[in-house]
Amino acid sequence: MRWERLFDDLEAQLVADGRRELDAEVADRTRRERALLGLHERLTATIGGRAISVRVAGVGVVTGRATGVGPDWLLLEERPDLPVLVPFGAIRVVTGLLGAEQTGAVAKGFTLGAALRAISRDRAVVELVDVDGASLWGTIDAVGQDALDVAEHPADLPRRAEHVVACRTLPFAALALVRRR
Repeated sequence: MRWERLFDDLEAQLVADGRRELDAEVADRTRRERALLGLHERLTATIGGRAISVRVAGVGVVTGRATGVGPDWLLLEERPDLPVLVPFGAIRVVTGLLGAEQTGAVAKGFTLGAALRAISRDRAVVELVDVDGASLWGTIDAVGQDALDVAEHPADLPRRAEHVVACRTLPFAALALVRRR
């Protein structure tokens, strides 16, 4: 009888050790998988889902549904008619992220410059806010590798020579938010 208890005890210890090893391996693999996921993949998983909140340098909290994500930018809709482009460099905190989604090379290739060029092609009037909180209204005239040129004019007027008050160049690194009118 004592031998049976001894063997039962040894067997229980062996099962418990196996369970601990499995738990440790699962935890290690989970940490490894999470280490491979970037902000891009986490934000991509939120597209079309519930709203997230993003604290943006110089702006404060912007809340909306993610409608697009690039390798270095996030497109949020505060309202259906109000898209907001936020460069990753201006993001300070994101609230509401859940899982992650693997993305392809094409999605990761659509950079901030490409997104700004699309806005420029539309000749849309935009509000640009820099990371210090200064904002200006105008039309993006040109987008380079790391900066954009903006014709500053009143938000309610089209881009015409007589309405332009200044032409400014804004480095991407200083850009916190682009909000289409």
